[in-house]
Amino acid sequence: MNDTQAADAAELIRRHWQAGTAMPALPDGLRPATRTEGYAVQAHLERPGAAPLFGWKIAATSSAGQAHIGVDGPLAGRILPERVHADGATLSLAGNRMRVAELEFAFRIARDLPPRAASYGETEVLDAVAALHPAIEVPNSRFEDFAAVGAAQLIADAACAHDFVLGPEVTADWRALDLAAHRAVGAVPRTGEHHGIGSNVLGDPRTALAWLVNELSAHGVTLRAGQVVTTGTCVVPIPIAPGDRVAGDFGVLGKVSVAFEPD
Repeated sequence: MNDTQAADAAELIRRHWQAGTAMPALPDGLRPATRTEGYAVQAHLERPGAAPLFGWKIAATSSAGQAHIGVDGPLAGRILPERVHADGATLSLAGNRMRVAELEFAFRIARDLPPRAASYGETEVLDAVAALHPAIEVPNSRFEDFAAVGAAQLIADAACAHDFVLGPEVTADWRALDLAAHRAVGAVPRTGEHHGIGSNVLGDPRTALAWLVNELSAHGVTLRAGQVVTTGTCVVPIPIAPGDRVAGDFGVLGKVSVAFEPD
């Protein structure tokens, strides 16, 4: 796949994203065959002159998440600035085929972590973190059957990124906590409480963050100061419908919420 093909594939994904429509798959000639080609397509979702990239998401950091999109390991995706919303925002579910909400640990980065030959260790990555936030991701795909298209196309599609809600910066001493053992609850009046734990995220949200840094490094991408990394859902994805409200309670780490427009 050359750069022109990657750009054309990204433009097709962008058009479906903006229209709220979906396609069976990227057409022959524009379909990435490897993870590397998928990331090459995804890179073109960033438009020259647009606002800086907000950050990154990790998809499929739990067995439930992997089963949900039909992959056997994590994927990295860009969070575009125009898809980021304030805590308590009300969003539309028009065109959303996944219709789930995900409670996540999100880390804001303090300094650049550029590509290099040696892997980044977890301690080194955590030393580059400025803050922790509770967050809610509302993913979506531009593919009709997102569980059937494979990892390369899902990566091209920003790893099912869509809407993202960032909660307030954690004021508690989160570095002293065992995030793997930390619990969170997502409450939806229509369906009740949905419980999760940090260990659902690749065993530990901090481990997931280090994975993301090394995934980007392996593909020649710098994780930039100021960007946010959301590390994947710690609850089984919560089904949502128009009119719902999701309240995420991370205990001492704070709360975050999102509502959805009624039909």
